[in-house]
Amino acid sequence: MSIILEVKKLSKHFGGLAAIGQLDLSVIETEILGLIGPNGAGKTTLFNLISGLFPPTSGKVIFDGRDITGLKAHEIAHLGISRTFQASLLFMGIPVLDNVFTGYHMSYKTSVWSRLLRMPSALKEEELLRQRAMEILEFTGLASLKYELAANLAHGHQRILGICMALATNPKLLLLDEPMTGMNIREAQTMIDIIRRIRDRGITIVVIEHNMKTVANLCDRIMVLNYGRKIAEGLFEEIKENKEVIEAYLGKEGT
Repeated sequence: MSIILEVKKLSKHFGGLAAIGQLDLSVIETEILGLIGPNGAGKTTLFNLISGLFPPTSGKVIFDGRDITGLKAHEIAHLGISRTFQASLLFMGIPVLDNVFTGYHMSYKTSVWSRLLRMPSALKEEELLRQRAMEILEFTGLASLKYELAANLAHGHQRILGICMALATNPKLLLLDEPMTGMNIREAQTMIDIIRRIRDRGITIVVIEHNMKTVANLCDRIMVLNYGRKIAEGLFEEIKENKEVIEAYLGKEGT
C-alpha cells in the first residue's frame, strides 16, 4: 500500500490555543479516510493546513513524496490536492457548467494574451476544457442542469456542484469538508454513491463527516480528533468500541 499523504508532528497555534497538536497522520492511496470528532476538534483546521490556507506552527506535510509545508494554497492545488468547504463556495449568478469551467483555470496552456485576443489556439483549448467540464457534470448527474444558475439549484445539487468544481482541478487527493451537511436521506445516499465513484477513478479521499452511519457505510478507515490531537484510528468496528472515543464523541452508548 502506497502512502499519498503524511502529516508529521503537525501543530497549529492560535495565540495560546493549540488547535492542532503534534499530529501524525498517513493517508493510503485510493482509500476513503473518515475524519470525525466533536465540534472544535480541529478537523477543518487540519484541512486548512494540508491545503495551504494556514501555515503550520510546526511539523511537516508530505504529499506524494514531496514536502509541501509552507506552500501557498494555489501551489498545493496545482500539485493535486483539492478541497471543498462546509459552506458552498459557488458563483451563484452564473450557470452550473460555467461554475465547473472556472475550476480549469490552472489547466490552461495557452497564454493569457491569446485568450484575451480570442486566438484560434485559445478557443480550441477553451472548447476542450468545456467538454471536460461537461463530462464531470455527466459523471455526477448534473448534466441536465448545465444552464441553470447555481443560485437556483436545490441544496443537494449545490453541494454536488462544489465537488464538481473541485474535480475540475484534476486532484489526486480530495478533501471533503462535511459534504452531506443539510441533506435529506436520498440526497445523502446520492452523495455517498458519487464519492465512491470518485474513489473508483483512483482519487484518494479524506472526508469530514458527523453522521456515524454514513461514516460506517462509506469509509475504509477512520481517524478521530479531539482538542486537536488524534485519540483513535482504525476500522469503524474498532473505533466505536474505543472508550476515549465514546466519551469524547459517540456518547455513553457508543452510537
